[in-house]
Amino acid sequence: MTLFRFKSLLARNIMLVLGLVLVLGMSAAALLAPFIAPFDPNEMHLSDIFLPPGDTYLLGTDRLGRDVLSRLLYGGRVSLWVGFVAVGISISIGAVLGLVSGYFRGITDEIIMRGVDVMLCFPSFFLILAVVAFLEPSLTNIMVVIGLTSWMGVARLVRAETLSLREREFVAAARLSGVSTPRVLLRHILPNAMAPVTITAILGVGGAILTESGLSFLGLGVSPPQASWGNMLMEGKSVIEIAPWLSLFPGLAILLTVLGYNLLGESLRDLLDPRLRRK
Repeated sequence: MTLFRFKSLLARNIMLVLGLVLVLGMSAAALLAPFIAPFDPNEMHLSDIFLPPGDTYLLGTDRLGRDVLSRLLYGGRVSLWVGFVAVGISISIGAVLGLVSGYFRGITDEIIMRGVDVMLCFPSFFLILAVVAFLEPSLTNIMVVIGLTSWMGVARLVRAETLSLREREFVAAARLSGVSTPRVLLRHILPNAMAPVTITAILGVGGAILTESGLSFLGLGVSPPQASWGNMLMEGKSVIEIAPWLSLFPGLAILLTVLGYNLLGESLRDLLDPRLRRK
C-alpha cells in the first residue's frame, strides 16, 4: 500500500484514526512512565495528603500523599501488560484447539467443541472470580487466569476458518505433495486465518484490561502498593466526596484505553471483511 493510499484510508475512517491515537497515546505514556512520571509512584508526602490537582501535583495526591499522575502512569504499565499477556495466552490456546478441531474434524472436533460449550456455560467473570479467590493475588496469577478462561471464542473462530481453508486447492496441493500435517497447519492454514484472529486479539486487550481492573477493584487483583487502575479506583471510592480526582482519573484512563482498542478493532474488522464494508 502506497503512502498516498494509506493517508486516504485514514482520512476516510475517522474511527480508525481515533482508535490509533488513543491506543498509541496510552501505550506511549505507559512505556515512558519512568521518564515522564514526576515522582516515584510509591513515594509518600504525608504533609500533602488529598491535595487537589495543581501546579506541583498535576492530578492531585491520595490519602498517603502519593502523586496520582505518577501512579496513573505506572498503573497503565500494569494494566496494558496484563492485557497483552492474557490475550497472548488465550490466542495461543484458542488457535491451537481451533486448528486441530477444524482440520481433523470427527471425534476430535466433537470433544473440543463440547469442551468449548462447557466453558461457555459459565459466565467468564464469575469463573475468574471463583478461580482467583483460591489463589494468592498476584500479577502473574491474574494474567494466567484471564488467559485460560477467555480462549473459547478464538477456538470457534479459528475452527470456522480452518473448516473453510482445508478444502482450498493450495491446502490439497500441499497434502498431495507430502507436506506434514503440522506444516500444513502452521504454514498454510494458520497464516490465512490470522486476519480475524488479529481483530479478536485487539478487542480482547480491552476486555482483559476491564477484567483486571474489576478484579483489582474488588481486592482480588494487583495488590497495593503496586499501582493499577483498578486498585486506584478501589482506594478512591471511600473518599469520592472529598477527593473525587482519585476515582475520576483512573476511570478516564480505563475508559479511553478500552475505547481505543474497541474502535481500532471494529474499524479494522470493517476494512478487512468485505461483507462489512460500506459502499
